[in-house]
Parts: sequence; C-alpha cells; structure tokens
Amino acid sequence: MALIDLNCDLGESFGAWTMGDDDAMFPLISSASIACGFHAGDPATMLTACRAAVANGVAIGAHPAYRDLAGFGRRDMEVPTEQLHADVLYQVSALAGMAAHARGAVRYLKPHGALYNRIAVDLDVADVIAHIASTVGLPVLGLPGSAIESACDRTGVRFVPEAFADRGYLADGTLASRGLEGAVITDPEVVAARVVRMVVEGTIEAVDGTSLTVRPESVCLHGDTPGAAAIARAVRSALDAAGVEVAAFA
Repeated sequence: MALIDLNCDLGESFGAWTMGDDDAMFPLISSASIACGFHAGDPATMLTACRAAVANGVAIGAHPAYRDLAGFGRRDMEVPTEQLHADVLYQVSALAGMAAHARGAVRYLKPHGALYNRIAVDLDVADVIAHIASTVGLPVLGLPGSAIESACDRTGVRFVPEAFADRGYLADGTLASRGLEGAVITDPEVVAARVVRMVVEGTIEAVDGTSLTVRPESVCLHGDTPGAAAIARAVRSALDAAGVEVAAFA
C-alpha cells in the first residue's frame, strides 16, 4: 500500500484575528506545521494548536518565518545571518515549549512563506536552517532538488521532500508566484486528482502544461486557501479510494 503524509500550515490566527478553520483541518491531516509567532500565531494560539494536534494524533512541526506579521511572512527580507539564526531558533524553541506543555513534541521543521522560498535557492540561508535543524535534532520539510536539500545533506539532517496540493508549479519545479494565474487551486476535485496523481504516478502538471516528476514523502495543504476543509476532505476521500494510507513521516 502506498503511504503519504498530509501536512497543513495551522495555528495562524493572531489575537482577535482568525485565519482558517483549524478545528476542521486537524482530523483530516497527519502533520501540522504550526506558526511560531513571527508571521502569525501568538502564545495562546500556539498552545491551542499543539493541544489539538496531540488530541488528533497529528505530528507537530515548527513553522518559523521572517519577522513579518503585516505581510504574513510572504515578503522576502534581507536578515543578517546571526539575526536569522537567533530568530528561527527562538521560534522553534517557543513552539517546543508549548508542545511539551500539551504533552507532545516538535517532530520536524518547515519554514514558512518567503523564508521557505528563500532556502530553496539561497545556499547561505539554507545553511542557517540546516544548522538549526541539526542542533535541535529535527528533519526539514522542503522542496526537492533545492538548496535546502543540499544543505541538509551536508549537515547530516534528514530532508523530507514535499509537494503542494493546491499550488501551481512552474516548469522548473518551483512554485508559481501567488500573483500568477493558476498559482492557487481551489477546486476540491481538481486538487484531489492532483494529489492522487503525484502520489500514485509520481507526476504533476505545471501551469504551462509541462509534466513534472515528483516523489513526495509529504503533501502540503494550505489552511488559508479558500475552502481548505472541503479540499482536505476531497483529498482524503480520493486517497482512500486509491488505496493510499495517510500517516505522519516523523
């Protein structure tokens, strides 16, 4: 039987502002990448998300970002290496404390937004993330064939390749910018079919029609995509029908 992890970015509310429907998403996934307060999330939200993950048997992942609440962590930033190292380590450590209080543990590291995109192409920034992962003993979730995969290989960190269920790809295998047509896919049946194809056949179609080879160990569902819960339900149903088991990689 084929096996795949479904991860989702959760815990992204902040104060009185609510992002997504965490209650609906937790029962449908196997890993939760929980915001650590720099792009979204706050202490109460982090703790609530960790408790929900433990209650639903979902693996907890740290989802650190650039310090960018206003831009939801999606604006690229130039941050000195020492500062970035401290910022990311701080976020991972904060979530680890919340997870421990919820009787769980952080089991992987996946940067968010602009930082995720940066470590796909910038070896220096990728090295910062890989070094932190090595220090705290966590695998890293990221784009296959990217700078972060190389950095993890050099530092002896387990790298877990992921694919994106609801995001368009360019012909070079990178994610299409969210401003481009086809960059975000919201039709549940279309997303579900894409996930089954990437898991069972190992291929996905780029926005220009190019067929790309993918071998993910985890597939990402975005909690802030419109209709995220309906998409997740469709994906789980399609995977079940295809005989694919959903389970955490960590």
